[in-house]
Amino acid sequence: MDPTSLQRLVFLTSLLSCSTNQARLTVTPSSSQVFEDERVSLRCEDASDGWTVRRNTSYENRAQCGVDWGRSAGSSCTISSMDPRDSGEYWCESPEGSTSNTITITVSGGSVILQSPALPVMEGDNVTLTCRTKMADNLSADFYKDGVSIRNESDGHMTLLNVSRSDEGLYKCRVQNEGESPESRLSVSEKPPVTTTNTPTSSSSSTTMDPSTTTSAPPASSLHLVFRVICHLVVFCPYCISTFLMVSIYRERARGSDHAEQGLDDDYDDVMSAVTTEHQF
Repeated sequence: MDPTSLQRLVFLTSLLSCSTNQARLTVTPSSSQVFEDERVSLRCEDASDGWTVRRNTSYENRAQCGVDWGRSAGSSCTISSMDPRDSGEYWCESPEGSTSNTITITVSGGSVILQSPALPVMEGDNVTLTCRTKMADNLSADFYKDGVSIRNESDGHMTLLNVSRSDEGLYKCRVQNEGESPESRLSVSEKPPVTTTNTPTSSSSSTTMDPSTTTSAPPASSLHLVFRVICHLVVFCPYCISTFLMVSIYRERARGSDHAEQGLDDDYDDVMSAVTTEHQF
């Protein structure tokens, strides 16, 4: 590889590493809705020095934590008492202008909120939405998606099993005599493809694999194994047969040589016996 191509490869690798090693914003509690006066902590994970938390609200844009709002500690930010005016979009940003994922937080001054994931969930996961009130928990609640009632849960917890893209939408809940929550969007991200290898796995680990990735593998591997066995037999059998024939011929020749030597010895003994007898006479 010439120096120019090597330099280009190094440059592209550095660009890819820069784009994939960006920070990731998380929020505690992990909910897109919070009550007024609640404490919220935001953190830029996997961030190098200089990354800060910023936000857009109804009255400010790109406001930096620790300068315009909140209390900053390195790449983390804390709001000790949330206010409805703190509702907006939050993200991490580097000094060079690189940004992380964005989280939308809604601060409710009402008595009911819907506790839903602040970050996108993965396809196939189980997701629980909780209808919370300021006065009590585990109350019967009605849940809505895109303005349409979908079910009632007696304990205020609704679980979506094996979520897919069709589960994306705006959700809210309502508790009788308490009110209803604001709407929050549930986002579902695509599950990354599963790659399989030809390395053998134990029976315990094979039970956890996706059936769709294992049903077609055994026939191919079995045919490949049978083909290899046949090839080995085709190559090995002539060698065994030729070796057996050579050993048999050698043994026959050796046996014939032994008989010839034995015959010469017998003739020699007969001649000597005759000579000795004649001499005695």
